Amino acid sequence: MGRICKVNMFSARKLPGVHRTISFHNFRSHSASRTSPNLAFVPTCLPPDPIEVEKLQHFVSNSKRLFVITGAGISTESGIPDYRSEGVGLYARTGRRPMQHAEFIRSANARQRYWARNFVGWPQFSSFQPNIAHLVLRDWEKLGKLHWLVTQNVDALHTKAGSQRLTELHGCTHRVFCLACGDQILRSELQEQFEALNPTWKAEAFGVAPDGDVFLTDEQVCNFQVPACCKCGGILKPDVTFFGDTVCPEKVNFVHQRLAESDSMLVAGSSMQVYSGYRFALAARDKQLPIAILNIGPTRLDHFASLKLNARCGELLPLIVAPDPTS
Repeated sequence: MGRICKVNMFSARKLPGVHRTISFHNFRSHSASRTSPNLAFVPTCLPPDPIEVEKLQHFVSNSKRLFVITGAGISTESGIPDYRSEGVGLYARTGRRPMQHAEFIRSANARQRYWARNFVGWPQFSSFQPNIAHLVLRDWEKLGKLHWLVTQNVDALHTKAGSQRLTELHGCTHRVFCLACGDQILRSELQEQFEALNPTWKAEAFGVAPDGDVFLTDEQVCNFQVPACCKCGGILKPDVTFFGDTVCPEKVNFVHQRLAESDSMLVAGSSMQVYSGYRFALAARDKQLPIAILNIGPTRLDHFASLKLNARCGELLPLIVAPDPTS
């Protein structure tokens, strides 16, 4: 089965097999700054310590080509739950576990269950907006402070915020592709196909899960119809890296190249438990780059980071002034 690799939007013209670029024409990128954060899925933490704020300010000021990697913790303030946060993450709240790549590939029932839940959850998930932390990173890019941004999230919130020097490491739920022929469509187009195939199907969701799906029972999904690829009849899959799958080598190499051009690393909202992102922290350590972490709770790289801050991304990042690195 064919596999298409979306490396990033910024260099799309240079690389084969790149997915369609998503446009969010109706989104106003300044609106998030006027919206109070949604803290339902954010672990409790103390307000930023002024000394810690000063330390992060010094770190950012000294960085000329900052490499940033973000995780689910940057999007929880937009109302999207994560997997691992203490007390409020999916693992803490339920016995549910995310879709596994092998299960999706081999089981039609698993695909039916996944797409039924995703169909119900999509209107809400696709409507989530970036919060102030996403906008701060966008502004750092405009100022020339942020050299490259890698997100482990699949929610498109960095794209909605206007970031361009961006790699979506694990893909994006707003894109869908055929495993057989590689044809690509937008997730919004697939939603219309679902509606046409299931005009009378209705289901009430029991709770919200990360990555765009909801909780449904097996009885609720048994009659849900899943469309095949319009071009070849193949299996449609969201353009995301499911658990148990690997990020394509071209994307990994591209990110390593951007890291090699950088002089420091900031991890924001990630415990870095997944190796696909953690490998870049290891590479930064091997290059002896200074590493700062902004995350509520422990991370996999606390023992070798230069700076660790336990605070909300949306509360601390707006306090940091990013001067022009060329000045």
